[in-house]
Formats: sequence, C-alpha cells, structure tokens
Amino acid sequence: MAERTLEQPAKRWARSYETIYILRPDVDPDDVAKVANRVKDVMDRMGGKLTKVDVWGKRRLAYNIGKFTRGIFVYLGYSAHGDLIAELERNLRLLEPVMRYQTIVLEERVDLDAVEIEAAEVEWAEIELDDDDDDEPTTAERLGMAEREEKVEATSDDPEGESEGAADDGEDSSDSDEADSDDSKSEEEE
Repeated sequence: MAERTLEQPAKRWARSYETIYILRPDVDPDDVAKVANRVKDVMDRMGGKLTKVDVWGKRRLAYNIGKFTRGIFVYLGYSAHGDLIAELERNLRLLEPVMRYQTIVLEERVDLDAVEIEAAEVEWAEIELDDDDDDEPTTAERLGMAEREEKVEATSDDPEGESEGAADDGEDSSDSDEADSDDSKSEEEE
C-alpha cells in the first residue's frame, strides 16, 4: 500500500472563493488596471482559476474609511488552493488604491481541473469614474457647522424660482396681519 501512494500522490483539493475589494473613489484608470493586472498575475502564478469578475461600481460605504464615504467595489469569484489566498491578500494590502478587501470560502473540495471558465464572465469591465460625489455632504455639512447647498431644479411653471420668494413674502405678510389683528383686539378691549 505504501508503494501505491509514492507512485501516485494524493489528490490536492482546491476550494471555491470569492473576494471583494474596495478601491478609492478618486482612483486613476491606470491604477485600476494595475490592480487588475496584479490579480491576474497572482492567479496565473499560483494556479488559480478566475471564474467571475464583476465591477459593482461606486457605492456608499457603511462607515468612513479614511476621508472617503464612497468606494468602487470589485467582486472576484475563483477556485484555488489556500496558498493563493495568502498571496492575493498580500498583494492587495500592498496596493495603495485598495482600501479594503475580504475573502470568503464558498465551497470545499473543488476539483481544479474540472472548473470551467466562461470568457464573458472573467472580462474586466471599465470602471466609470463619474463625479457623483456632488450630492455627498461635506464633513462640516454633516456636523451642522455649515449650511448644505442643495441643487434646485427650475420647473416650467417657475423658471426663476420666484414662487419661493412669494411664499416667504406671504409668510411675512401673514405674520404682520396677525400682529395687526392682535393690536386691534387690544384696542377693542380698552
């Protein structure tokens, strides 16, 4: 029996993993490509098979990371041996654009040779770096130290926003009417 194990090594099972990493929201497209190339390089060197890449885009964070309230989320699904995880996370830790990452095990005992890869699932999509942070309040605005400036869209009925001023004038005039009526009541009582 000992001879048989020496001739044929035991099968080394892989696992199915998913990793989500968060990039800074102000990252350059060159840095995004650098992170993607590093992930591909680690997968190739360590014998992992990338099965899914999904760019979720810019999303609000549950809590601030540094000074950022948003981040660009990228999902990776892959099958690999455990040593690849340590190398991938080490590389993600060293890359400046990556703020956070997390890896979880999805499935145990995966035959790495039987894993099929669909080319459409592993294409790295371009990350759209739009400026949608305009609606994000500043720290001073969140703390109430400054007034929040909101964008007001003009409607077809009120192109110059005149109704707001009229509403304010109406409130002022009603206050003065109330004051006049209070004065007339006091005169009647006398």
